[in-house]
Amino acid sequence: MSGHSKWATIKHRKGAADAKRGKLFAKLIKQVEVAARTGGGDLDANPTLRTMYQKARDNSVPLDTIERAVKRGTGELEGVDYEQITYEGYAPGGIALLIECLTDNRNRTSSEIRSTLTKHGGSLAEPGAVSWQFERKGVVLVPTSVDEEDLMMLTVDAGAEDIVDEGEMWRITTAPSDLNEVREALDEAEVAVEFADLAMLPTSTVEMTDASDLKKLLNLIEVLDDLDDVQDVQDNSEAAADLVESVRAG
Repeated sequence: MSGHSKWATIKHRKGAADAKRGKLFAKLIKQVEVAARTGGGDLDANPTLRTMYQKARDNSVPLDTIERAVKRGTGELEGVDYEQITYEGYAPGGIALLIECLTDNRNRTSSEIRSTLTKHGGSLAEPGAVSWQFERKGVVLVPTSVDEEDLMMLTVDAGAEDIVDEGEMWRITTAPSDLNEVREALDEAEVAVEFADLAMLPTSTVEMTDASDLKKLLNLIEVLDDLDDVQDVQDNSEAAADLVESVRAG
């Protein structure tokens, strides 16, 4: 996979999302609140909450804001009852999409997702049409300046399943339950972590070779990411690093 990067495209679009800091904060706070509502407010007993808590901290969400979100989730403070929904769809070129949402109005969200896909040349799929092509994993990215053998020694005992060279980054994959342990092992060794989160990884990918098609895909994903109810968008595309750079520069 060296030279071809699924995560280069993700980093590209995350940069665009991060520029909208206020909207990003709102999404992260919502994720913390839902994780606390689902599994309780104890970070040690709720690994999903621990992941979302750390994700919010990594993105500089103020600590008191995160703690209020936890309290809303546990019922100590009044909050909104969000519903978790995953929509399945296709981007132009048949690229599979999983669109993960948190919403207090299913009809509104469904309408927004459908119209956005249609407007950008995609389509909504029936439940189950796409999801079978993905599996939930923990994903951690660290710079390839870290020695691979050292990285293996640090992470394998903590639960790392695979380490892949993504060009500028090592991509470490874990079982969802082991993500926090791997992250903690890296933090204790003072290894810089560029990205750590749960993600739906494709079991196989579709290589994109046309810059125009890749640009359309990234534009669609960025528009979806910008919707208030959308928390994450995963796809099964893969592209050569130089093509991603070309689109990024263009």
